[in-house]
Amino acid sequence: MQQVPSIGVVLAFPAAVASGALQAAPATYHIDPEHFSIAFLVEHVGYERVIGQFTKAEGEFVYDEPAQTLESGHVEIRADSVFSNHDRRDAHLRSAEFLNANAYPVVRFVARQYQADGAAGGGILNGDLTLLGQTHPVQLRVTLNKAATYPFGHRKYTLGVSARATIRRSRWGMSYGVENGLVGDDVKLLFEFEALRED
Repeated sequence: MQQVPSIGVVLAFPAAVASGALQAAPATYHIDPEHFSIAFLVEHVGYERVIGQFTKAEGEFVYDEPAQTLESGHVEIRADSVFSNHDRRDAHLRSAEFLNANAYPVVRFVARQYQADGAAGGGILNGDLTLLGQTHPVQLRVTLNKAATYPFGHRKYTLGVSARATIRRSRWGMSYGVENGLVGDDVKLLFEFEALRED
């Protein structure tokens, strides 16, 4: 993987363009575990790009919506929750040749700086990804899909967010299959989630 997160991760979010729900001060948002997807794509022997997911993660961030600034944020991913719809492959991904989930159970992303695109409804999030005991910077492209009070259920003010990044996994020491071309070095990361404002 190039710059992703052991796969813990946090994201920042652009300013809301929806009217009427702006706040005058930073607010804490918690990622909704029922609406949180983390996926990855990586080349396999040049034939395909395998699609996988992490099924267990949590995170929160402090965001000032009117000012479009992120004060802090983090995401933590359970490395052993990796899933690619193939039991033997998933066991290999959890092994020391890839995620080494026994030794490094959590992948963590910590947000450092967010630069909004203004009215574009998105921005660039810079942070640090800790994977396999190593920490390196990662940059994510963030899109704010919607910011509004949820229309049913919890009815909390909610941000809907998409984020994308591509990392080179060998930077974190995950080099299995790179030299002989069995498994790609570049890993595309895709994050989709809803975050609930703490009132």
